[in-house]
Amino acid sequence: MDLLILAAGMGSRFGGLKQIEPFDERNNFIIDYSIYDAKKAGFDRVVFLIKEENREIFEETVGSRVAPYIEVAYAYQKLDVIPEGYNLPADRVKPLGTAQAILCAKDQLKDNFAIINSDDFYGADAFEVAAKYLSSLPKGSKGKYANIAYYAANTMTKNGSVKRGVLHCGKDGKLTSLVESKLEWRGEEIYAAPLEGGEMVAIPQDSLVSMNMFAFSLDILDKIEENYAPFMEANKNDLASCEYLIPTLVSELIERGEVSCEVLSTSAVWYGVTYREDKPEVVASLAKLVEKGCYPKDRFGKK
Repeated sequence: MDLLILAAGMGSRFGGLKQIEPFDERNNFIIDYSIYDAKKAGFDRVVFLIKEENREIFEETVGSRVAPYIEVAYAYQKLDVIPEGYNLPADRVKPLGTAQAILCAKDQLKDNFAIINSDDFYGADAFEVAAKYLSSLPKGSKGKYANIAYYAANTMTKNGSVKRGVLHCGKDGKLTSLVESKLEWRGEEIYAAPLEGGEMVAIPQDSLVSMNMFAFSLDILDKIEENYAPFMEANKNDLASCEYLIPTLVSELIERGEVSCEVLSTSAVWYGVTYREDKPEVVASLAKLVEKGCYPKDRFGKK
C-alpha cells in the first residue's frame, strides 16, 4: 500500500514551513510520526508530493532518514499540470488544489493508496483503519474509496476557527455529502457554518468530520484526469484562484453514482498547528504519547 503525503503547501497562518519544524526534543517532525504509524499499520511505500525546489531539504531532513525503513518516492506539484487548451494567469502562484496535487503524483503511485496532509498528526488508529480498508479491497477494485472520519471534538484548537469537512452518511455508512465548514468552540459547544454561506449552528461533539485522510482504489487517478477539463471549463472565469479539490470531486462522483465512499470513524485525536500558538500543546501531547510507549524515545529513523 502506498501513502501519499501532500507536502507542497506553506503554512501561511502558522508562519513557516511546518513540515520541517521540530516537535520534540529529538528533532522529529509531525511527518515523522505519520510515517512511523503508517509503516506500523502496513503501508510499505511513501510518496512525498512536494515543491521541486524543496527536494533537497526534504531529502536531507526526512527522506534520507526514513528510506532504510520504507520505500520512498518523490513527486512534484507543478502549475503546468493542466488540461490541454487551458492556461493559468501568469501571476498565479497558489497551488491548484488537492485533486491536482494527487494527479501530479500519478506516475509515482503504484498501488491503492491513502492521502494525508504533511503537517497534521493523525494518530495510529487512523492509519490502522485506512490500512485495514485498503487491504480488504479485491485486486483491481474500482470506485471503492473511504474517508477516515474524526469526531469533531477531537480535531479542534482553542486558538481560533478551523476548516473541516462535515460528513453526512446514509444508513449504509457511506458518504452522501461533505460540506466544507468553519468550526469553532463557543464555550463548551462546537459551532459550524458552511464555507459557502450559512449561519453558525451548534453541532454534536461526536459529529464526524474529514481531516483530508482518504483511502482510494487506484482508479481515482483516472477520475481526476477525466474531470479536470470540465472543472477548468466551469471555472474559466476564475483561473486566478480556483482550486480542484479532492473532497469536492469525490462528492460529485458520489452524486453521479460513479463511486462509493465508506465513512470509517477513528478514535484518534488530531493534533495540528493551524496557528503558531498551537505548537506548545502539540509538543506536550506528543511527549505524553512517547512516555506512554506509543512511540520510541529515540529519534525516528535511528537504528
